[in-house]
Amino acid sequence: MTDVPRVVLSAPSSGHGTGAVSLGLLAALADRDLPVAGFKVGPDQVDAAYLGLAAGRPGRTLDPRLVGPERIVPLFAHGAAGTGFALVQGTMGLYDSVAGRPESESTAAVATALRSPVVLVVDVAAMGQSVAALVHGFRAYDDELWLGGVILNRVASPRHEALLREALDDVGVPVYGALRRHELPPVLPARRYGTGPVVRGDADAERGVRRLGEAVAATVDLDRLLVLARSAPALTVQAWSPEPADAPAASAERPVVALAGGPAGAYSHPEVAELLRAAGAEVVTLDPLRDEALPAGARALVVGGGLPETYAEQLSANRRLCIAVAELARSGRPVIAEGAGLLWLARELDGLPMCGVLDAVGTVRDGLVVGYRTATAVTDSVVAPAGTTVTGHKQHAAVLTPRAGERPAWRWEGGNPEGFVRQAVHASQLVPHWAAHPDVAARLVAAALAPVPAPA
Repeated sequence: MTDVPRVVLSAPSSGHGTGAVSLGLLAALADRDLPVAGFKVGPDQVDAAYLGLAAGRPGRTLDPRLVGPERIVPLFAHGAAGTGFALVQGTMGLYDSVAGRPESESTAAVATALRSPVVLVVDVAAMGQSVAALVHGFRAYDDELWLGGVILNRVASPRHEALLREALDDVGVPVYGALRRHELPPVLPARRYGTGPVVRGDADAERGVRRLGEAVAATVDLDRLLVLARSAPALTVQAWSPEPADAPAASAERPVVALAGGPAGAYSHPEVAELLRAAGAEVVTLDPLRDEALPAGARALVVGGGLPETYAEQLSANRRLCIAVAELARSGRPVIAEGAGLLWLARELDGLPMCGVLDAVGTVRDGLVVGYRTATAVTDSVVAPAGTTVTGHKQHAAVLTPRAGERPAWRWEGGNPEGFVRQAVHASQLVPHWAAHPDVAARLVAAALAPVPAPA
């Protein structure tokens, strides 16, 4: 059973300020020495990373498409264990779904599964009494949804606030706070830096989150919000665990697995490190921007999908580490690279030399490739046997030529084969969630323990 006070923060659509308010709430409550946890609906590792920074513990994604709807509540229970408050930041509008599956993949569906009250953040800059009709409509649209109240954003004046509160009081919707137009300024590092500022422990990221916490603490009734969160019923579910249900006898040797990251975390979902440790690995963080050598005794490398393409120059400049990574791969040790990690293994990116593990060249283009893919493994690899089907997420501006090697990693409907399998290397811009595929960790650790094959 999981009895964690919680709220889901959502909005009528993107752009209402849900992200800034979420960070501010977590930072403000953490400043009270209340143990808190942050979650993001959907695949967005950047938002999840900042939620983790605000909470002081790993931020996690809750993505029904990537992990399956049945794992959402267990993963929440695992990530919220031992806390006094959990916040789930929604995605897009409350009832929206990228693939048109709102009944299972929207923020509303996640809130219903978590039996959590929803607080709607509403940008009221160009709105008066109509706010009551808007919020009432969102409350009435789904009988199973528990809309607990609203937080008003971009309020123009005290008179404007009084008008909005009166209108919402008429329809019985509590207002937990009202922020003026200037009180949530853009204080975080540019999004093009991805999870980098959080993972690297950059002062600008920490300072920005702290400023949002101060703004929310001054304008939101935190005590009333906690009363709402504590009214959420207990969840009678077994928390997700990285420990395998049918674990074989543990090996006396714990192979060192290098996990790309920085002083404040990894470029992978938090569950990756947990699964690797449960599978018998000693996980050691490797900073690809600063460390010039692999961890001592490293027998495998994992580069998660949160590594930003923006740091191409720094990755290229770290020649000693590039050479070490190439040697690790050449020796037959397992290397898994997701997202932009694939570009790091390429021969070059926009003319900059990379690790040269893959005979391919990357080019950054305008615009982003974003979306889910249901993919089938083409080649047996350290990630999966051929024929295995996974759902992953792609978000990248750079493309690789060729798109796939002689032994591709994946294929999916409507697209050509993608990715590279070479010896024990698996590299692809597709990012699955390992919690849905825990065998990946077990396969990687087994490969790390296996004798290195003799050169042909």
